[in-house]
Amino acid sequence: MNEQGKPLLLIVEDVESNYLYLNAVLTKLDAQIDWVKNGIEAVNYVKEHPQVDVILMDLQMPEMNGYDATREIKKLYPNITVVAQTAFAMSDDRSKAIEAGCDDYLAKPIRSKDLLETVNKYL
Repeated sequence: MNEQGKPLLLIVEDVESNYLYLNAVLTKLDAQIDWVKNGIEAVNYVKEHPQVDVILMDLQMPEMNGYDATREIKKLYPNITVVAQTAFAMSDDRSKAIEAGCDDYLAKPIRSKDLLETVNKYL
């Protein structure tokens, strides 16, 4: 929760159009939504904001991918919810994401209904 008592959501996504879509859907929730563009920024953000409620983690990003970022975040804050999101929906992607520490998984293209249901499940 942020200082105003609203849920704090972090979108980790390197493609701006994907972020804009996620943000537009999530504005239906009364939450603070922040955005970083790679795994390194995500880890640093969480160190400064350990009260984050849900992280939407893209798995394929430059500099540090979502798998490695999730592992780092879960080492520091094991109770933060991380939801993987990826366009590479191969059969083993879900299991790789869960093994990395993700709590849930959404395959792109993400339907707004699925996104809201998944995030609400953890708030």
